[in-house]
Amino acid sequence: MADFDYDVAIVGGGHNGLTCAAYLARQGFKVVVLEKNPVAGGAAISEEFHPGFRNSVASYTVSLLNLKVIRDLDLARHGLEVIERPVANYWPEADGPGIVMPYDFAGRQAEIATKSVRDGEALAAYDAAIDQAADVLRDLVLRTPPNLGGGYGEVVRNFGLGARLGRLDRETQRTVLDLFTKSAADFLDGHFENDFVKGTFAFDGIVGAFASPHMPGTAYVLLHHCFGEVNGQKGRWGHAIGGMGAISTAIAAAAREAGAEIRTGVRVDQIETAQGAATGVRLSGGERLSARAIAVGLAPKLLFRDLIDPDAVPGDVRRRFLGIRSGSGTFRMNVALSGPPDFTGRPGQGAHLGAGIIIAPGLDYLEQAYLDARRDGWSRAPVVEMLLPSTIDDSLAPPGRHVASLFVQHVQPHLPGGRDWSDASEKERFADLVIDTVNRYAANFKESVIARQTLSPLDLEHRFGIVDGDIFHGQLGLDQMFSMRPVLGSANYRLPLKGLYLAGSGAHPGGGVTGAPGHNAAREITRDLKAWWRFGM
Repeated sequence: MADFDYDVAIVGGGHNGLTCAAYLARQGFKVVVLEKNPVAGGAAISEEFHPGFRNSVASYTVSLLNLKVIRDLDLARHGLEVIERPVANYWPEADGPGIVMPYDFAGRQAEIATKSVRDGEALAAYDAAIDQAADVLRDLVLRTPPNLGGGYGEVVRNFGLGARLGRLDRETQRTVLDLFTKSAADFLDGHFENDFVKGTFAFDGIVGAFASPHMPGTAYVLLHHCFGEVNGQKGRWGHAIGGMGAISTAIAAAAREAGAEIRTGVRVDQIETAQGAATGVRLSGGERLSARAIAVGLAPKLLFRDLIDPDAVPGDVRRRFLGIRSGSGTFRMNVALSGPPDFTGRPGQGAHLGAGIIIAPGLDYLEQAYLDARRDGWSRAPVVEMLLPSTIDDSLAPPGRHVASLFVQHVQPHLPGGRDWSDASEKERFADLVIDTVNRYAANFKESVIARQTLSPLDLEHRFGIVDGDIFHGQLGLDQMFSMRPVLGSANYRLPLKGLYLAGSGAHPGGGVTGAPGHNAAREITRDLKAWWRFGM
């Protein structure tokens, strides 16, 4: 058997790469993680962006982090503490109280009824439909999808999946089919009548999707954001004390404890191949590392564009990976504030300041934001989700001061008319527009801004390898989900080169800080390496 430097080399030290490393090291494999940035964690890191002000840089909230990953890696022992938001979300209005959505059903129903009594009455049926479908999705998250055309084993896996779905009652089957194929707007039209109410739910259907809520497939994006849980409570949202970097730090600690080596500040220039197999990596300084398996936490589009010799795979295979639809339409800001925002519709302090504060007053608003961006490059009235994590976590800002996370939709990853995000004036013009947008709902916001950190889609790609700023590493459409993710024939985390695996958000179940792709890829790599050892391959 040939000698290798490592059993597994993991390219990209995002939270999924770290998760994969932790599971593999726990199996006794010799593992190295290679991360280009000075800190591991990918988009899930925290940093001081202005003196005294610290925040999550890109990813910004906790819900989808898988409970099995948390328990298996004992992340609490490694320092992770997650606190629930006091209420889930707040949708402000410029001329009214908006809606504050608590977790309890009666409270949510009462808030919705302020807009439409009929919609308040319809909430129970909607919740039941979403809960049923989310339970189906939770059952699939940690499963390897059937790899269509993959032989007898995949036939058995297909049969098992079909049997599980076949046991669902007919109404749940219809609901699952609707959510996997319809637009968010069409699905919501079947439950609610009020535009504002529909907008509160449709927001989850366009997050990171660069899509109109009327586009088929956005109902699944809505569902994708509903299967999470915090501290064992389904459908909750939370904050990691210290920011999202606390998640990556805890996973990295678990990986190191298990024996994994994590190298930061090292850039992989190429995946080395020979005779149809991945054999190692070449670093930017010329160092070469050989490994029995290479796992990649990067976007698959970036992998085949930048790290694999075009001649190493058939041309049609490479074109398929380069053709993955990507682009989230997102723009990220962190803002240092002299004080908390004071919302016109709900003045003063309150639980709503600890919520996800979503400026998207209605389905029509979401639609217009998308249409503006398609035509002009960005929305004239953007969709903004703002969190004030310092209302929950006082370690992030000086006393009396606050930090705001702004997650903004919609912008084109590639601007029209010869404009470019590399032009600082473009980025600052849009950032000014975002501040002005929030200020229309909280009139003290603009004057309270001390400093801001801005990340365009291009910044997200350059800093974190997120191609086109796509937070999912590839859009969540019907043609890029489950057995078609990342592309048909590679759904089982094994890529077209032997020994090459996908362990990031471009694999099933997709994006968000879940740890699931890393967990699942580690399971498949373990199976292959143990077979390799067993049969002397």
